[in-house]
Amino acid sequence: MLAHATLAGSMRLRKAHRLTAQDIALLRAEGVSTVIAAKLEPGDLDEDQAAERLAKRLAVDGIAARPPSTGRVNFYAEKAGLFIVDKEAVDRLNAVDPAVTLATLPDYSPVGEGQMVATVKIIPFAVGSGRVDEALAVVREDVFRLAPFRAHSVGVVQTALPSLKDSVLGKTARITRERLARSGSRVTRELRPAHETEAVARALDVLKDESDMLLVFGASAVCDADDVIPSAIRKAGGAVERVGMPVDPGNLLVLGTIDGKPVIGAPGCARSPKSNGFDWVLDRLMAGLAVSSADIAGMGVGGLLAEIPTRPQPREGKRDADAPLVWGVLLAAGQSRRMGERNKLLAKFDDVPLVRRTGAALAKARVGAAVAVLGHDAEPVQAALQGLGLGFAINHAYADGLSTSLKAGIAALPEEASGALIMLADMPQVGCDDLNRLVDAFVKAGGNSVVRATHNGKRGNPVILPRVLFAEVARLEGDTGARHVVEQGLVPVFDVEIGGAAHLDVDTPEALEKAGGTFDR
Repeated sequence: MLAHATLAGSMRLRKAHRLTAQDIALLRAEGVSTVIAAKLEPGDLDEDQAAERLAKRLAVDGIAARPPSTGRVNFYAEKAGLFIVDKEAVDRLNAVDPAVTLATLPDYSPVGEGQMVATVKIIPFAVGSGRVDEALAVVREDVFRLAPFRAHSVGVVQTALPSLKDSVLGKTARITRERLARSGSRVTRELRPAHETEAVARALDVLKDESDMLLVFGASAVCDADDVIPSAIRKAGGAVERVGMPVDPGNLLVLGTIDGKPVIGAPGCARSPKSNGFDWVLDRLMAGLAVSSADIAGMGVGGLLAEIPTRPQPREGKRDADAPLVWGVLLAAGQSRRMGERNKLLAKFDDVPLVRRTGAALAKARVGAAVAVLGHDAEPVQAALQGLGLGFAINHAYADGLSTSLKAGIAALPEEASGALIMLADMPQVGCDDLNRLVDAFVKAGGNSVVRATHNGKRGNPVILPRVLFAEVARLEGDTGARHVVEQGLVPVFDVEIGGAAHLDVDTPEALEKAGGTFDR
């Protein structure tokens, strides 16, 4: 088995390729007399065989394993739901031998259909079958599973006070419907009683018979276990399981039941679409999992959400609720045709894949959240982006040109996105500070203009498109990008100087090498 990828004339043999007599004859014909290779011993399994054996043991309903490649088997969720994993079982397996590894998403991760949730990787070219057998032996039960989301009918109560604007109630209703949509759930009815125990109790009593879950949004934050919302749950014949949770944002959550149906007193942060403790409880209930006071008490480790990319720096200053909200779109679906057989997005810059370098800059920028558009080499590109907090949109028509990726990214954005920061994944020098300057300019301009990166007065990338131009993007065809939309002159254009980074992409092997990129040998 080849220890390194080998080029001989027009022939390229990949790393870990098992040499045949025909290969050797072709190599000799091209003047190659020696190669570095590994020779399997009796009882050895090559990397794909070993990965496949382990993957078969790990397979469970609802999570599909892809065929092995380069010693790796990836697992994907077949439905939307919660990914649940036994950390101790994963640790036991990984302790058998460093050659045999299993990596997964965190426990209770919400996942969409088709999202990668775990990967088996065999590190060397081959591993002894005995070591694989040892790894299999420690897999005593399901190491991970998927709890699919189930559609629920949900009754919503929003209490009212004179100080609470109708626009806030309307926005909360919309965001709640969007939140429920990921599980296929729907709002049966919404009531808006006064923020008083008796009034809230009556509303809950009405909704409990037509809903299998109840959500209560208080006009005033919960102070203690005898405040309006917990008192109303008890008044309506229910029980209060817990008031407060060790997750920030989300501390002021109330959990109870009425007639066996869950009731959540939502914390104030649940009025925002950004991830918070409310989502942790809601997702478990939507997946049919019981949530107890002890479960919530165990959420403290990992419960400080301040630094997650989808909710940057929440306790270090407030964003004006009326300010334009920019979402990021990372275009990472291209075929890298000018690069040859290799995908430029997987080239390493300072030992980090290019797509992860650009994705990390976008994830850390002052955007509401960000979506990566995948297409060509979707699996390895998605794997390189794992852990950054990016959402994913699959562009199955990526071969039809840049416009298809741009449209897929725009289509994935929520209604509250005032603008889309379009970032090409092959621009290694564009950093978080550059992106923040673009976002600041967009907000300052009122959120209705194009903001474009430039260098020495020449247009470049990234670019922010306001929502008013999203419909124009939907009309694009072929290998056409945002420039066509920008140059129609439908809205003002503001240029922001960011230096040479605005023009530096890596479309060819020469450009990549000059910029400091390398491929693994």
